[in-house]
Amino acid sequence: MAENQNSNRKNENVRRANRIIQTRSFVLMILMGVVMFVLLFFRLFDLQITRHEELQGKAVNQQTRRTVVTANRGTIYDAGGNILAISSSAETIILSPLEIDNAVNDTENPVSWTKESLAAGLAEILGKDASAIRKRMDNVKSQYEVIQLRADEDTAAKVRSYVDENKIAGVHLVADTKRYYPYGSLAAQVIGFVGDENTGLYGLEAYYEKELEGQSGLVISSKDQAENDMLYTYEQYFAAKNGSDLTLTLDTTIQYYLEKGIESMVDKFSAANGASGIVMDAKTGGILAMASYPNYDLNDFLTVSDQTLQERIERGESTVADMQLLQWRNKALNDTYEPGSTFKILTLSAALEEGVVDKTTTVNCGGSVSISGYTIHCSNKNGHGLQTLVQSVGNSCNPAFINYGLRIGSEKFYEYMRSFGLMNTTGIDLGGEAVGVFAADSSFTQLDLACYAFGQNFTVTPLALIAAQAACVNGGYLHTPYLVERIADSDGNVTYRHDDTPVRQVISEQTSATVRECLEYVVASGTGKNGQVAGYRIGGKTGTADKGQTGDVVVSFLCFAPADDPQVIMLITMDTPSRATGTYVSGGNMVAPTASTVMAEILPYLGVEPSYSAEELLGMDTTVPNVIGMSVEEAKAKLKDRALSYKIVGDGETITDQTPAGGAIIPGKSSVILYVGEEKSTDKCVVPHLIGKTPSEANTTATAAGLLIRFSGTTGSESSSVRVLSQSIDEGTEVEAGTVITVQLGDTSVTD
Repeated sequence: MAENQNSNRKNENVRRANRIIQTRSFVLMILMGVVMFVLLFFRLFDLQITRHEELQGKAVNQQTRRTVVTANRGTIYDAGGNILAISSSAETIILSPLEIDNAVNDTENPVSWTKESLAAGLAEILGKDASAIRKRMDNVKSQYEVIQLRADEDTAAKVRSYVDENKIAGVHLVADTKRYYPYGSLAAQVIGFVGDENTGLYGLEAYYEKELEGQSGLVISSKDQAENDMLYTYEQYFAAKNGSDLTLTLDTTIQYYLEKGIESMVDKFSAANGASGIVMDAKTGGILAMASYPNYDLNDFLTVSDQTLQERIERGESTVADMQLLQWRNKALNDTYEPGSTFKILTLSAALEEGVVDKTTTVNCGGSVSISGYTIHCSNKNGHGLQTLVQSVGNSCNPAFINYGLRIGSEKFYEYMRSFGLMNTTGIDLGGEAVGVFAADSSFTQLDLACYAFGQNFTVTPLALIAAQAACVNGGYLHTPYLVERIADSDGNVTYRHDDTPVRQVISEQTSATVRECLEYVVASGTGKNGQVAGYRIGGKTGTADKGQTGDVVVSFLCFAPADDPQVIMLITMDTPSRATGTYVSGGNMVAPTASTVMAEILPYLGVEPSYSAEELLGMDTTVPNVIGMSVEEAKAKLKDRALSYKIVGDGETITDQTPAGGAIIPGKSSVILYVGEEKSTDKCVVPHLIGKTPSEANTTATAAGLLIRFSGTTGSESSSVRVLSQSIDEGTEVEAGTVITVQLGDTSVTD
């Protein structure tokens, strides 16, 4: 009985234990099920809700192809509407390695070409390495391998023909645009260029990147990785928005005149470090031309164009990269220099405005002056003696200007430098503008003041200096120099127009008028004689500045016209001219003649009316009358009416021929050869050497050679030191009889 009870208890315990185990297992299974459900729920929630857009995007990306529609970059125009930069049609050549691989491995539809033959064929057309192209084909996971960005029309046509003729798969030409610069090297440092991605890298192209770039479009279509159509079709087009157009203040004609003059000047004087030039609207600050030398071709900006720079590379003195940077550099605003005597314009303005000098002021120059234990010499070592204010400016007298600077005082002088904008960038709409280097106002000594007064011991950019100089002669108003006149969007709507409001008025109208009077005297009778232009009143100032203790100099010339109401102002600088050219190293002798030539072209082009003296009128160009068939007496009278002289060859009563022919345009007072009974010679004339001769000697020599001569340059000087500086046709050249040679006159006695 007891055993049965014990057995029943045991069985009951076992059953109870089993039930507990079963219950716990069931609960555990339920809990595990709940946990799995929760985990699955959250996973599904994450995939379908939280990451829905991400995963949907990935799915779409796997099933669609996106093709970028390139926006046309905005066009850059000059002031007259001439195109300086434009985006022309081009095609980018791409490979689809997966498509190529599928084609060459398709046994059902075998192709006649291989990856190797395709690489070789493309390499020959594109001028590239075949092995590099072949390597790109191995990346079979890629559908887009660019092998040629923006191929020109001819190259693209050759690739297309090759692909079609050989039934090539996996080579595609995508419509694109290529930047083209119609004027090549003209205004290169100003316009700048774009890189491989059609993004502005330099100049206006970089500064106005946001406005020029536009907004690319997109075509989305349904394709698998093998470029096959999907079961469903899908395509959506998002239009590109073209970039905005820029219209500049720059004028291509004026730019050409400036660049031509600078290049000739640098070549003539073998300037080791090139030159720069700026032509600016004196009343608004608008840049009409800005040039820097050495130059380069915008359509081939990676090539070092300048011969001097190429030679430095060949000699191992510089790398290609360094010379590229040098040719891209805009010296007019990227570099600073000691201005020398051209800065005296600002000292004069400040002294007049402060009332410490006036036109009655006199100052004595003994050839030097001592300041703080240092002796500072004048360009005239013997001294200028007693001189008026106007004469001191015309003589570019250092001791006189030191005197004026000391009268102003250190504090006031420093304030004027700030007010003229020299302590900061000008704010021009072009990148990379440098800031001048000046002594701190807290440590500005009397010696500093003395040196600053005549433009030494500090540096400025040519751009900052001409902006300040314009304020000195335009009535006293400082303007921000600028290049972009207006911006128009792709629909032609003007979104920006420049505001000509001046920054501040630095000096009074009265002071400015006196400054103009003094600077006109500089060109008429002073160190700027070689900057004269027939028929025009020119104001100007020469400059020659030492480059530290190197023995090298920077020479310059600032000029404006008309002198009584400036419309245009120009500053040209040349860095380190050779001392072995036979020309006295100074701005007045080296730069002023170039400025004269450029101004003589610019002013008539701008419509500035000339006003000639009686003497100048006699030397004006005239048209040769046709006197063939006339009697000798009739021909003489006809020529006399045109203020032309004559030379008779032969013996007879009737004119049978003449040189120059009727209708030719020649300088006034020239001589016409009249043939009477004798045939005109058909022999060529040889151009003689005229450089260094006096005007009279040059005229006699040219006439004896059967040629005519036209004078330019220094026209208002009777000095015996006036000589021919250059001639338009090189000596030894064979030309027709009666050919006109233009010679540039200059006063070789000028020092500054």
